Formats: sequence, C-alpha cells, structure tokens
Amino acid sequence: MRKFYFLILGMLAFQQFYAQNDNIERKGLIEKEMKSFANKMVAGNINPNTLNYDLQYQRMDVTINPAVRSISGSVTSHFKPNQSISSIYFDLDSQMTVSQVLYHGNPLTFQQLSATKELRINFQSALAANVLDSLTVAYSGVPPTANNSFFNGTQGGTAVLSTLNEPYGAQDWFPTKQSLNDKIERFDFKITTPSQYNVAANGTPMSETTLPGNQKLTFWRTQYPTAAYLIALSITNFVKLTDTMGNPPFPFINYIFPSTAANTTSMSNIEWTKTVMNTFETYFGAYPFRSEKYGHMEFQAGGGMEHQTMTSMGSWGRGLIAHELAHQWFGDKVTCGAWNDIWLNEGFATFGEHLANEKLLMTNAEFLNYLSGQKTFITSATGGSVYVADSNLGSVGTIFNGRLSYSKGAYVLRMLKWILGDTAFYQAVQDYHARPNLAYNYVKTQDFNASLLTSTGRNFTEFFNDWIYGEGYPTYDIRWKQTGNTLTFKASQTQSSSIVSFFEMPLPIKVNGTGGQVAYFALDHTTNNQYFTQTVAFPVASVEFNYEYQILERNSTVAQDATLSISELDKDEFALYPNPAKNELNLKGVDKPTDFNIYFTDGRLVRKGTYQPEKSINISELIPGTYIFKINDKSIKFLKR
Repeated sequence: MRKFYFLILGMLAFQQFYAQNDNIERKGLIEKEMKSFANKMVAGNINPNTLNYDLQYQRMDVTINPAVRSISGSVTSHFKPNQSISSIYFDLDSQMTVSQVLYHGNPLTFQQLSATKELRINFQSALAANVLDSLTVAYSGVPPTANNSFFNGTQGGTAVLSTLNEPYGAQDWFPTKQSLNDKIERFDFKITTPSQYNVAANGTPMSETTLPGNQKLTFWRTQYPTAAYLIALSITNFVKLTDTMGNPPFPFINYIFPSTAANTTSMSNIEWTKTVMNTFETYFGAYPFRSEKYGHMEFQAGGGMEHQTMTSMGSWGRGLIAHELAHQWFGDKVTCGAWNDIWLNEGFATFGEHLANEKLLMTNAEFLNYLSGQKTFITSATGGSVYVADSNLGSVGTIFNGRLSYSKGAYVLRMLKWILGDTAFYQAVQDYHARPNLAYNYVKTQDFNASLLTSTGRNFTEFFNDWIYGEGYPTYDIRWKQTGNTLTFKASQTQSSSIVSFFEMPLPIKVNGTGGQVAYFALDHTTNNQYFTQTVAFPVASVEFNYEYQILERNSTVAQDATLSISELDKDEFALYPNPAKNELNLKGVDKPTDFNIYFTDGRLVRKGTYQPEKSINISELIPGTYIFKINDKSIKFLKR
C-alpha cells in the first residue's frame, strides 16, 4: 500500500545512510492512507449492492489536462449478472456529474446517491443471469480532494497530474466496483491530453495519436485482472525510458520527471531494479505480469504505490523500490480480500525488503543489525495483532499499523522460513500465489494457511492463532548444563499478553566450544519448563539463543546452571524426553502398559502402539519432522530428528 513501509525514526540508526529518506516517505504516506480510509470507513470491505454481477472489462475514454484538476468523458463497462437484475450499481462519488447512460445506444434512467457515493442505473427490463452485457456512463467533474486520489501540481515548472486510489479513491474519478471480491479482468485507457504531455498507466502502451487542436490520444491496455484501487495513471512531460529486464526479457518502461533523468543516483537506482527483479524471480517465482511490463511512473505523493505493472514513485530509494516491486506478487497478483488481511499485502512486501537487504544491500552484520532493529520495534508494545479484527476496522491506526501489518507481518514470514527451512519456505510461497483459485484473485489469511498445509504437509493453524490472530511475544529463560557429551537445556517462557497462553516455536540455539567449535540446534518448544538433551563432542564455552534473530522475542536470557539435570524430570508427573529425539522416546508418569498413538501435526495417524513401563519407544522408522504423541488424556509435541 501507500508506503508506510515504515520504520520508526532512529530505530535503525546504523542504516541512516538510506533510512532517513525512507522514514520520511513512509511516515508521510501512512498519514495519507489513514485519511483516505477514514473518509469512506463505512464502506467496509464489500458493497452489497455490487455483489450481483461480475465486472469483466472497462474502457476509460476521457480528456484530462494536468494543469486543470478535472476529468470528462465516458467509461464503458462490460459485466455479467450472476442473477436476473433490473438495476446495477457502480461506486462513483456524487461530485462526478453523470450526464447520460447509454445501453445498446439507448439512454437509461439513473440516480446518483450522494449518501452512499453510488450510481444506480435502471434497466427497462430485467437482464438475464450469466449473459455478458455492457453500458456506457458519460460524466465529468472535479474529483473530491478528501482522498487525494486525483491530484495535480507542478514539477520543474510543468503541470503534473496523478492518481492514487487506495483504498477507496477509484470512485472519486471514474465509475467502477471497489469491493474486494471482483477484479476487473481487462482495462483500457484512452486518455486525451494537450500534445506536450505524456501519459503513463497500467499495462502495455498501445498507441499515441495526434489529434486536431494540439491534442494527443494515448492508449494503454492491461489484460491482467486488476483491483480497482490499483488502476492508475500519471501525466506530465515525462522522459520515457524503454528497456528490458529478466530472463527471458520483458519490457522495463519508466516514465520519469526530467529532473530525475538528470540525477545520477536516481538513475542508478532505477537501473538497480533489474537486479532486485532477478533476485525476486529467483525466490518468489516468475514476475506475474511478464506479458506486459514492469516499470515506474513518477508522481508527487511521496513514497510509492504498487500500481499494477507500473509502480508510482515519489522518490528512488532502493528499499522503497524493493518493497513496491515485491507488491507485484503480493498485493497485486494476490490481493488481500478484506482490509482485515492487509498483512498479506504489506507483510509480504516488507519481507521483500528483508530479502533485498539480505541478498543485495547489506553485509551479514548489517542485516543482523537491521533484524535486531525490526525485532525491537515490533516488541516495543506488548499487544496488538497482525490480523485486524472486525471490531477494529473503524480504527485506521490499527489497519495501517507499521509495527503490526508491516513489520510484524514480515517477521512472521521470517519465522515460517526458520521453521520450514529456506527451500521449503520459498517453494511454499511460490505455490501460494500460483494456485489456480488464488492467482490474480483476492485472498485471505485462511487461504495462505491452507496453501501452506498443501505445500508442506504441516498444519500451521496453531502458529497463525498465536502470531497472526494472537497478540504479543514471548520472553524466554534458557538454562543449560554440560555433563560429559550430554548438553541439557531447560526452556521456560512468559508471554507479554494474556491473549496467547503459550507460543510453540522451535528455539534457535548456537553452542560455542572452548576450542572454537560450533553446533546448532532447534529445540522444539511445545510446553513450558521443557527439558531437552543434545549430544556435543566438545567442551562448551557458551550458548547463544536466537543468534540470527530467527524468531520474535524480547529480553530473553541464557545462563549456565550447574544444578540443572535431566533428573529434574522426576519433578514432573508426565514427561516425554528427549525432545527432539532421534531413535527413542522415554515416557515418565505412566506406570502400566498403556496404548498410545502418534500423529502428524495435521491430525493424520502415523502409528499405534502400547507403552511398556521402563522401556523406550522406538521411533527410528519415523521420518524427521514434528509429531504429536497421545496417551491417556495427555498429548505433547515432539520433534523427530
């Protein structure tokens, strides 16, 4: 979204070489985004009056002079009713004056509903369901200023006009359908301007035609499904840069201000887009709009906005370029299906920053410092969920929250990467936006969760309940002791919020030997005050926890504890150890032969058996992974190495 791709000033002091400009961009845009949303808060996610048809195509044929903030012309809409309808609604602000609606060349009656910002069109007889039809709305006017969705100014002494629809600004300047449930399959722009101006827009440049009276007609077309809030244009005396990127190559088109074209740093960063595109295609999969283009159109809103195939840019920082590019996969190809799920746009795009920083922009030490700053920012407050509950949709500060929707959303993805490993995680991410029912469509949090299950065979429902729907973060107390080659750990946890009673997470442990040796472990922490044993073949000098900031936590401690022993397990009535385990499990607290079951985390039964007291349970045949052991009324997770 309008980039509150947002870091708190001073949060990453070491990155001031580029973070200061990014912070200014983000802060300004989050304020604009909040204002836009507040002005149409009552709309929520869905306009029920537009649910009875599928908007398949729109053609905008309008005249715009960037020196004058107004628009006139027509929009033709092709639609297919999903039931018999006698009227149809479009979202359109009442400041746009509709002069005529034509249906098969004949005028229709209509009403502009100022209270709900809708255009109602009445048919002379009911239209049949599932039959493609069309009509044309002629209109003109000065779009409202409240949303700043249609704005003009000057650059270098020349007029410039741009649009920025998110979240509810599209209706300010053309009749459309804004509900987050129906993308427009194809959109044509036919924009008439004074001939000295160039028009940038979504999709492919089709033609420029000189007209009488010193006018020019510019034609752009996009044939990918597009959310109404991602439809955009910008008009001024752009310098047009046409190039290619990717392998195999596709068009890379930039419309930039003359002053930017003369700026060496800006031009270098625009060129760098090719590099980050290659990186994102490696990890996220093929760029989703290859048959058209990727590029940028400059505007004066500050920051950036992920307009589909043609990002609007107010500045040229590399972090901003990466964030907006990542949105082409996450926000544009798959788009949040409700503002509750905004993290699916913004958390993923902010994770795109993580990826660019890690692979391209930072040394390893700088990247770890960046992650430390992000972790500190996210845990600077004890509450708040990534998912925006319905009860909070009236709070723009909750929806467009840089700490939660952006930074924590991205860190949740980092934690999934830690749990799954890089290869499985990035494959799951590519699967997610490629699934036929999700690609180029609207998605919700449960869709991503279901996609993860299909890709990995692992059920992350509990993880999502804790980290997306839940609040807060854990604080750990890690105790350790070495006895011979056995390293014993005890992991305790407290939670910052009562909303989550326990965070189940594999704990990242780095063990440093006295002779420089290093060993790494993931302790599958499923219960509080849990014991683990590991084998190390060297004397241990120190233990580090969360050594690469793999997980979110705050104020955790690690200490050697000479009193710690596996015999501490005797204090527990029921215990399963060691955990993780390689070939055998031991059980305490059951003193007679008892049937047990072992399940995958998704509930599928793996094996049945009968526990014999004082005997270990052989698990050597199980494949490595996380399982649930159930006996009597007890159940506990364990990790098979």
